[in-house]
Amino acid sequence: MLAVDTSALVKRYVEEPESAEVTALMDAEAVWCASDLVRCEATILLARLATTRHQAEQLTRRFHADWDTFHVVPLDERCLSAAAEIGADFGLRVVDAIHLAAAARLPRPVRYLTLDPRQVLAAVALDLEPVPAPED
Repeated sequence: MLAVDTSALVKRYVEEPESAEVTALMDAEAVWCASDLVRCEATILLARLATTRHQAEQLTRRFHADWDTFHVVPLDERCLSAAAEIGADFGLRVVDAIHLAAAARLPRPVRYLTLDPRQVLAAVALDLEPVPAPED
């Protein structure tokens, strides 16, 4: 099972340095999961990153086709309470803490796809396997 944060997921649709790696990691996993926040964030980010209206529509269409296959963790009181603790304990931004709290609710083992090194320590502490693996 692969839990995905927004910054990594967007690289699947917008060509950036880590895009090939993100796509390969996602394609190698049968089950994708994310917090419901990812849908909102990714939709906004893809619209912002598109250079034309047509490109925005294409990116959004590709994203929504993938999103229909995701197992979505709801943003309920339980998730937000856990996010508050995770954010405070690890000094994370609210959105990052929410992604981690959602992933922490999933049955193990869970691989956590993030390209944000700030989230890696928290992921490990939450018994999530960060991918790509952090460089030593």
